[in-house]
Formats: sequence, C-alpha cells, structure tokens
Amino acid sequence: MKSKAQAGFTLVELIVVIVILGILAAVAVPRFLGLESQARAASVRSLGGTLQSAVSMAHGICIAQNCANGAVIAMDGKNITFANGYPDNASTLNLLQSTEGFTAAISATGQRFSKSGAKTANCWVEYRQPAAANAAPIITYRVGQITSAVSETNVTKDLYTQC
Repeated sequence: MKSKAQAGFTLVELIVVIVILGILAAVAVPRFLGLESQARAASVRSLGGTLQSAVSMAHGICIAQNCANGAVIAMDGKNITFANGYPDNASTLNLLQSTEGFTAAISATGQRFSKSGAKTANCWVEYRQPAAANAAPIITYRVGQITSAVSETNVTKDLYTQC
C-alpha cells in the first residue's frame, strides 16, 4: 500500500502568508523612508560637534604658542589663520579631515557646511569666528545655537524637517 505524502502548502496557507507579508511591508516601508532624513540630520549634528572639537584643539595650540591676532600656524601641513585666538572662518575647512557629503561655502556670517541631498537648503551647520577678543566662536544651525536641552531639541526637530 502506498501512503499519500503531503507535497507542499495548500493555496489557503500561501494566501495567508502573502497577506501577512503585505501587512508587514505596509507598516515597515514608511518607517524606513523616514530614516534618510534622520541620517542627514545626524550627520549635520555630528559635523557641528566635530567643528567644536577641532576649533577647541586649535585654540589650545594658539594659547600654547601665544599666537597673536592674525597669526598663521601650520597644523598637519595646513595653514590655520587665527582671529581672536580661534581659527578664522576660512581656516575651519582646513581643520576637518573630510567634508564628504557637505558643500562648504563662506556665507555673510561664517563658514557654512550644507548637507548634500537634503530636502531643503536649510540643512546646514555654520562656524562663526569670534567677533572680539575674549569671545568664543559660535557653532550655529538654522534655528540657532545648542545651548541647552531645549535648544538641542529644537535644532534636532528642525534638522529632521529640513534635511
């Protein structure tokens, strides 16, 4: 006697699996689409932090060498011009190892780094050299500086919508 072995899935089982996969795709795809803007916003925030660190290190070198206003110091083979103890706007580009994914341009107020591929032109971070002696440089975004948890939240929300 031959026994009948099951040869595969029934049509009902296949339809149920396809329906479940369709529901999962309908829920997951919109979530993945939003990640692109969040990634661009995170890279802008990261560049802002990198700028802050690089400028602080250059400032330390300037203090150690007792540099004067307008002094030029070679760092890693690149000339950095100092204004009021900090790198000037144009020199910040030389402090960064890579600006891949960003377009750097001198604006009316400082050195602006705009994120390539952003939804709008408002996805940027900007370095502003100190305007006077004993002043600190400013790292700013479209909606302002990060000075507190509230301003950090505002900057992050704005970058999510603009990037």
